Amino acid sequence: MGIPNLCFAEKTMALNAKQKERVTKEVKRHEKDTGSPEYQVALFTEKIKKLTLHLKKNKKDFHSRRGLLKMVSKRKKLMDYLKKTNEKAYKTLVKKLELKG
Repeated sequence: MGIPNLCFAEKTMALNAKQKERVTKEVKRHEKDTGSPEYQVALFTEKIKKLTLHLKKNKKDFHSRRGLLKMVSKRKKLMDYLKKTNEKAYKTLVKKLELKG
């Protein structure tokens, strides 16, 4: 399984507005939603995927690896919170993002 060719805009670590919209359009609670756990988990998941690809290519980038671990931890905390408060939303989010729940 090779690393897919990315266009220049996708080689940066940060997500641009178009990428954020593509990732979060299915999980938003309403049009201006930016703070719900579902939205945040979707963004973290996309960032984690991009960083994982970066770290496969750059094995000695320990600063980015630390950032990845922090993101994974934050996502786990948000997922735990969502599971505790709204289990139905948690299960649908796990299915949409294809996460292990």
